[in-house]
Amino acid sequence: MNAIEVLRMAMRGLTANRMRSALTTLGILIGVAAVILLVAFGNGTSIQVQQNINNLGTNSLTILQGGQSFGRFSRGAASTAKDLTIADTEALVNPTLAPDIKQVAPVVNASATCSYQGNTSTPNSFVGTWPSYFEVTNSPVASGTYFTNSDVVDARHTVVIGTTVATALFANASPLDKTIRCGGVPFTVVGVMKSKGSSGFQDADSIVIAPITIVQRSISGYGSLRQIVVEAKSADATTPAQDEIYAILDPRHKITSATNRDYQILNQTTLLAATSSTTSIFTTLLAAVAAISLLVGGIGITNIMLVTVTERTREIGIRKAIGAPRGAILAQFLVESVVLSTLGGALGVAVGIIGSHFTIMGVTPVIVPGSVALAFGVCVVIGLFFGGYPASRAASLRPIEALRYE
Repeated sequence: MNAIEVLRMAMRGLTANRMRSALTTLGILIGVAAVILLVAFGNGTSIQVQQNINNLGTNSLTILQGGQSFGRFSRGAASTAKDLTIADTEALVNPTLAPDIKQVAPVVNASATCSYQGNTSTPNSFVGTWPSYFEVTNSPVASGTYFTNSDVVDARHTVVIGTTVATALFANASPLDKTIRCGGVPFTVVGVMKSKGSSGFQDADSIVIAPITIVQRSISGYGSLRQIVVEAKSADATTPAQDEIYAILDPRHKITSATNRDYQILNQTTLLAATSSTTSIFTTLLAAVAAISLLVGGIGITNIMLVTVTERTREIGIRKAIGAPRGAILAQFLVESVVLSTLGGALGVAVGIIGSHFTIMGVTPVIVPGSVALAFGVCVVIGLFFGGYPASRAASLRPIEALRYE
């Protein structure tokens, strides 16, 4: 019996029960599509996170209030903890003590709803800072300009707004030189930031930035800084710049041990490396979970092929009685299982690629070619592996026992 005849008989066996074959194929389809989509989702998440970090600049450092061991301080140690202040920010602008620091900006956060002629918007972030903030955080304006250092000194009521706030308040009209009210305080819009897009549930364009002096005076009060952002002179200078920050702030905060610092520094380069490692693990876990679907699909093939062998026992006996060799019977049932798994794999690849064109939870999946090849290759292996036992069982039936089967 030649290969064409074996294939013809295998297809006849599959089409004899179309619903059963379709459901078995569906199981493989779901498994392959799940592997491709989940790996693509993990890859897309990784790329998006890295882009967000890169948008801040790989030579950016962020000083946050509260040390890593702050919650474990004794009562006496906690009482001596100092807040981040404007004076701390000014101390970092020292070319002699901090030659690797290019510029710094203090940050205070407030909460306020902005309005204009009946339209309202509550930005995710209301920031008070210095003009250097825009360069440190890589936040260019699309129209208008930044507020200036004289605006900060004189506490002028000027703001730069994100595109989400601009659209909510002004629709398609230009916001420039218009006066909005935020927290009941009038501000003149001098610039609109270039869109940064959203990351999952976080909209980076829902932001209002104003001079720190007017924000502290009118909205947030004169409390501690939320953070200080620092720009090193280059990506290679971030580690020396971090050491210089410690050298300047530790004496100011009376820090005698690194474990008792009342502030912490986020290094964008270190954060990028750690994030890449974390997202790789995340993607691997997603792929492992999806692979379980393929395993279940393979078990489904074994189940269906065993049922098929049982139903066609008499047919197998007749074929062997009239001279069909063991290899022909084995090949027929192996071909049937491989066709089921391969067809399901091909359809799963198509569904996975089509599904990757849709945004999932704010993330655009990015197909990994290797995952497509691997998922499809595993399908063929599944067909051979899980179809092997039923095929071997069919080929091993003794003709006399098969002919007696009812």
